[in-house]
Amino acid sequence: MPSLPQERVIQGPSPLDLNTELPYQSTMKRKVRKKKKKEIITANVAGTKFEIVRLVIDEMGFMKTPDEDETSNLIWCDSAVQQEKIAELQNYQRINHFPGMGEICRKDFLARNMTKMIKSRPLDYTFVPRTWIFPAEYTQFQNYMKELKKKRKQKTFIVKPANGAMGHGISLIRNGDKLPSQDHLIVQEYIEKPFLMEGYKFDLRIYILVTSCDPLKIFLYHDGLVRMGTEKYIPPDESNLTQLYMHLTNYSVNKHNEHFERDETENKGSKRSIKWFTEFLQANQHDVAKFWSDISELVVKTLIVAEPHVLHAYRMCRPGQPPGSESVCFEVLGFDILLDRKLKPWLLEINRAPSFGTDQKIDYDVKRGVLLNALKLLNIRTSDKRRNLAKQKAEAQRRLYGQNSIKRLLPGSSDWDQQRHQLERRKEELKERLAQVRKQILKEEHENRHMGNYRRIYPPEDKTLLEKYESLLAVAFQTFLSGRAASFQRELNNPLKRMKEEDILDLLEQCEIDDEKLMGKTVKPRGPKPLSSMPESSEVLRRQKYYSSDSSYDNSHSSSDSDENEKEEYQNKKREKQVTYNLKQSSHYKLIQQSSSIRRSVSCPRSISSQSPSSADNRPFSAQQMISASRSTSGSRSHSLNRASSYMRQLPHANDASTTNSQTSESLRQLRTKEQEDHLTSQTLFVLKDMKIRFPGKSDAESLLLIEDIIDNWRYHKTKVASYWLIKLDSVKQRKVLDIVKTSIRTILPRIWKVPDVEEVNLYRIFNRVFNRLLWSHGQGLWNCFCDSGSSWESIFSKSPEVVTPLQLQCCQRLVELCKQCLLVVYKYATDTRGSLSGTRPDWSNSS
Repeated sequence: MPSLPQERVIQGPSPLDLNTELPYQSTMKRKVRKKKKKEIITANVAGTKFEIVRLVIDEMGFMKTPDEDETSNLIWCDSAVQQEKIAELQNYQRINHFPGMGEICRKDFLARNMTKMIKSRPLDYTFVPRTWIFPAEYTQFQNYMKELKKKRKQKTFIVKPANGAMGHGISLIRNGDKLPSQDHLIVQEYIEKPFLMEGYKFDLRIYILVTSCDPLKIFLYHDGLVRMGTEKYIPPDESNLTQLYMHLTNYSVNKHNEHFERDETENKGSKRSIKWFTEFLQANQHDVAKFWSDISELVVKTLIVAEPHVLHAYRMCRPGQPPGSESVCFEVLGFDILLDRKLKPWLLEINRAPSFGTDQKIDYDVKRGVLLNALKLLNIRTSDKRRNLAKQKAEAQRRLYGQNSIKRLLPGSSDWDQQRHQLERRKEELKERLAQVRKQILKEEHENRHMGNYRRIYPPEDKTLLEKYESLLAVAFQTFLSGRAASFQRELNNPLKRMKEEDILDLLEQCEIDDEKLMGKTVKPRGPKPLSSMPESSEVLRRQKYYSSDSSYDNSHSSSDSDENEKEEYQNKKREKQVTYNLKQSSHYKLIQQSSSIRRSVSCPRSISSQSPSSADNRPFSAQQMISASRSTSGSRSHSLNRASSYMRQLPHANDASTTNSQTSESLRQLRTKEQEDHLTSQTLFVLKDMKIRFPGKSDAESLLLIEDIIDNWRYHKTKVASYWLIKLDSVKQRKVLDIVKTSIRTILPRIWKVPDVEEVNLYRIFNRVFNRLLWSHGQGLWNCFCDSGSSWESIFSKSPEVVTPLQLQCCQRLVELCKQCLLVVYKYATDTRGSLSGTRPDWSNSS
């Protein structure tokens, strides 16, 4: 019997320590996963002396970098920066000054540029006091003084240094003989009848944010500072011209007066908020809306004067940057505005480096809001730097390998080659513009959500006002860049600049048609755009592929066999059942089968399975095939279930009966009376009211309860639905959601109106206009129906000469209601699907 080895007590260190390598360890090395470095937004605030800027940077969660770091996402400087520094910035960086903004921020430059614009458009620039620039206009001023003496009039003038600030060197005069002729000064007519508050003169500090100059974007902060004089105002005369505490409203001047009141309450003291001032105006029966409108117009018109200079300087600093790309510059400006006794605003000066000192609590409250909301509007993201580096790498590779999307046209090319080349260039131009439009839409959506107390004043929503501003902008370019304005003028006049996303998509589609014709291909009929994928999990994508193949299988067999085979195939593959949205229609209407409904997966596949109404399990079938379901199923069928082709199969062949169809439809239109039109419209309304949106796996009642639950808890769901509809879905996917309703409409109308082509029905053309309006401005049209704000879809009828009857309007209202319910169902499904990825997947097995 073999003896067992004796036990041995090991003393000291074990012979197999941590450094000993086991035999299998030489081939299996343990992989150590590196932790992903957390991305952060960095800010360089070495160039500012204001503590409030650093506090806001901390509040935003940005990390302050060392003074010498020039790679920060955000760079903040109190003073203007050199153009060379702006030229060296990467596309992911932001700096708080524009080049060329000094053209309106220096007093002499502002006066010179305003004088030029006044000559071109005198009626639009009446908010600037008459100004003379010394020494160039010294003689003109003296001539003006002589004219006043002849008329025995006397005026007061305010004299300022050409490049002064903080009230230094300002004086009032009534006799111009004593003014030096060679000093660099600004002389303005003094506004002798200002609007007074408690007997004191005051001015307003309005904060303006410019986020981009290409295109121009201006935001006005709906708060600010009211800065009051510290002595009761008396109209100027020889005895009080030197009393600057009475005539000047600069804080830097009045804070030295012993009567300056530092009060923490908002309705007392020498410095107050504009928020309180607007309440004061309202309490005294003044028009607050007109006040803000006049301020906004003054600001926009002033920045229009600066735009040619700023845009030219910016493009010189950033050559090769395409229009509409992310701006590396932004600027917070301080407009000093004086109100006369009629509440007309007058522009005094503009500060490109407004003080962010916080001597009082009101300073802290107002200026913190100005900075915090401005940084939120800029949308500085942690991924900006990484994306910029990846883009630079891709551009370098493209240049290295000479990868150009359009081949160069060789000399002596044929007319066909030239036409093809022009088409390709046109398509590239449209695609670039489409990308810019979509980028601008995303920007606007972010701005609308993070505007805070800012309001966008350019571009305005009012089209008439926008046209007026664009006219002034064209004059400004012609005035200030007369020799270089041709390229800018072409950009302003480019018709693509005013086009919406849908218009550009239509032009691209037309280019595709022209290209097919040029290549000799058969032009495919353009029906409603087919539905494709919406946001979903990978499992749903796999199911989509399976069910898409099933649809062809079903069409080649009888209805009963197809049901059994489909079930058997489903059990063999052990797939989850397809998610469906059903627009179930009531059994009361006999023209449509009881089981008819729209069957679409949430991924909305292009191929849609269809079944005969005699199916044993009463499965819903595609709305596109409800017409073909009534036809004989014994004949051979096409396997193609594309929406356009499936509809074309129901019509007689074009070569055989096109003339007959046109004559029949024409005769039907002629014979149909107004009473018949109303009768058919009422039948359509009856069917629309019976339509229901069914959630997958739920009954009609349960689906209705689900929609009502979302509406009852709208405060919770509102932001989530808005985020899903307006942000996560692009315009193509938004169209697919509404196509769920639109496809059913296209099916039932020919049956009700007894026409072969739905396009012949006037009601359908009205519906199309409603659908387009709901998709207007990247889905904003439908969203306005939820929040009862903005432009209503019904406004399309007020601007059209076509008369819409009350019955037709009711049909449109029901259509909009179905679209709203459809969006809520899609949103709810998408929410549940996201939740299911964590382990709880909804049961769709009972969907029908």
